[in-house]
Amino acid sequence: LERLDDLRVEVARQREMKWLDMFCHWDKWVKHRFQKVKLRCRKGIPSSLRSKAWQLLSDSQKLLEENPGKFEELEREPGEAKWLDIIEKDLHRQFPFHEMFAARGGHGQQDLYRILKAYTVYRPDEGYCQAQAPVAAVLLMHMPAEQAFWCLVQICEKYLPGYYSAGLEAIQLDGEIFFSLLRRTCPMAYRHLKKFKIDPILYMTEWFMCIFSRTLPWASVLRVWDMFFCEGVKIIFRVGLVLLKQMLGSVEKLRELQGMYETMERLRNISPDTIREDVLVFENGRVCVLTFIMNLTLYLQSVFFLFFFCTVRFMRASNGTETMPV
Repeated sequence: LERLDDLRVEVARQREMKWLDMFCHWDKWVKHRFQKVKLRCRKGIPSSLRSKAWQLLSDSQKLLEENPGKFEELEREPGEAKWLDIIEKDLHRQFPFHEMFAARGGHGQQDLYRILKAYTVYRPDEGYCQAQAPVAAVLLMHMPAEQAFWCLVQICEKYLPGYYSAGLEAIQLDGEIFFSLLRRTCPMAYRHLKKFKIDPILYMTEWFMCIFSRTLPWASVLRVWDMFFCEGVKIIFRVGLVLLKQMLGSVEKLRELQGMYETMERLRNISPDTIREDVLVFENGRVCVLTFIMNLTLYLQSVFFLFFFCTVRFMRASNGTETMPV
């Protein structure tokens, strides 16, 4: 057992060394060996280096360096009262059992307030969306307030543009896309949700907008975020598809879900046993491959029909039954 522990420590140390080497030559790795970076993110970023990795992957470090003193400047602005009141009320709801946010008015809640207020000043046209609070809280667990702010900016503007705007048009559009993908990847789950008229917006809003921070076991949340910062919004789609497949993808699983209420309860209260970290990553890869195969199939079908159409027209033209266009 002791030797096994020593082996795990050595493996963890080797992974850290690999990431430190990537940090030293980051631009080259991203430009020439991005597939390797992606693979290492899927394996999970070492916890000691996660803060640095997220900032590099999201380019938020670049924003921080390009805007020295900007965060403090935003903090000094008074802000709009209507947003500040809502933010104040939301602070105690973010991970209340985490030591960083447990105390009312404590250091964690103060930093969370600073970040969310600064964003309303930075983007007054967008203001504040309640789903931003858990996202900012996760960032604060890994980095100081200023770095977390710029990371939040990148999430809102680079990764999930329009998700936190009034009206939620972007999330509704992505809901339609998500449902279309579900139809292809897991028809059984699709038919069940369609049968009970369960619109994607009813369950995927919290999943997507909070990047699963309120949905999955913590180890899985971190693995999803590692992949998300590397590969973008498609990770959220894939994880959502995996969750629905795990919960609604077989006759046995659907037997106890006899209506809309039971189904929504299952979707809103996902059992930790439903999706483990290793299963999540494995199934994510399968969904990726399946989506690629479907896209390739559609492409080959279109090429075949185009070839068939041109061949028929050519034969007709040769037989004098159709005039080929000049």
